[in-house]
Amino acid sequence: MREGGLKVKRTVLPAATFWNDWNKYPFSCTEWLGRPLGVQVLALAYKSGAAWNESGYVSPEFDTLLDKALATPDVEARRKIMADIEKNLRDSGIIIQPYWRSVYRSYRKGVQGCEQHQALEQHFEKVWLEG
Repeated sequence: MREGGLKVKRTVLPAATFWNDWNKYPFSCTEWLGRPLGVQVLALAYKSGAAWNESGYVSPEFDTLLDKALATPDVEARRKIMADIEKNLRDSGIIIQPYWRSVYRSYRKGVQGCEQHQALEQHFEKVWLEG
């Protein structure tokens, strides 16, 4: 933000303090990890009245499209609905997506099955050493 010319006072708060009042600050920055389906984050973060709707977004059109996408098991059919959902969000200007966070994982030769999980979970029950 500063590189963009905005004067910002940054205050880093302990998690317990931040999460107690996360939705009362005039501006805050949070991150969302991936979910298996794109509609899951949308239902949590943008649906009218959703518990984690940080932006306070309210759009009956968006909600209707999202409900339709959530009820569509066919991937190709849902893809078409998602295009309309994404257009709705883009046209509304509801969020600022300033960057994509880089995520890294370590690697050691001979360790197998230790893949990067989209939610940064560790599943060591799937890991083995090459013999």
